[in-house]
Amino acid sequence: MEPVIILSITMYKRLICCWLIFTPIALWASCPEKELHPDAMFPELVFETSHGNVVVELDRQKAPVTVNHFLHHLDQGLLNDNLVHRVVKDYVIQTAAFKPDLSELKGCGQLINESGNGLKNSKGTLAMARHNDPHSASLSFFFNMSDNSNLDPSNKGWGYAVFGYVTEGMDVLEKINQTPVEYNAQLDAPNVPVTPVIIKKVSLRQ
Repeated sequence: MEPVIILSITMYKRLICCWLIFTPIALWASCPEKELHPDAMFPELVFETSHGNVVVELDRQKAPVTVNHFLHHLDQGLLNDNLVHRVVKDYVIQTAAFKPDLSELKGCGQLINESGNGLKNSKGTLAMARHNDPHSASLSFFFNMSDNSNLDPSNKGWGYAVFGYVTEGMDVLEKINQTPVEYNAQLDAPNVPVTPVIIKKVSLRQ
């Protein structure tokens, strides 16, 4: 199985058959550097999806840059009303690249890769999607639906930075994991759910 990365609609048209979804190559303004919610070392987020709720705990201790970046996108509302655009059964569930109408999402800045933080791409963890450039992650992320050691860093190269893990709602993710998928002509991509799966809202649990 190939690594998880995200691809813009324009770039989709250049590939005929592909398991990868690349981050659009663009110049974005950097996210503010101010630390958000500094009193929460392990912020808890509630993901309200069309299949139910999922609760995630972010690990600011192991992935401080990634977590702060993610929280900026949260506060900007960019994680709301997103399409789950890729489901590879027992591998990954990916979102935050497109709106339900398939318009493309863009985040602020790109991230230094924190995949060497000791967190593994184990089942139930969250990790950042990226382009081939190891430091190109911005907005899109995925849930690992298996122990995906092939996405961890190795002597062959960078991995995919894990920054949190599911504490409630794995049953919801398992439902999404089982959803039928198909080739989507507009995206020119496989593994797109037949019936749209939506991340309705993401909020900080107080």
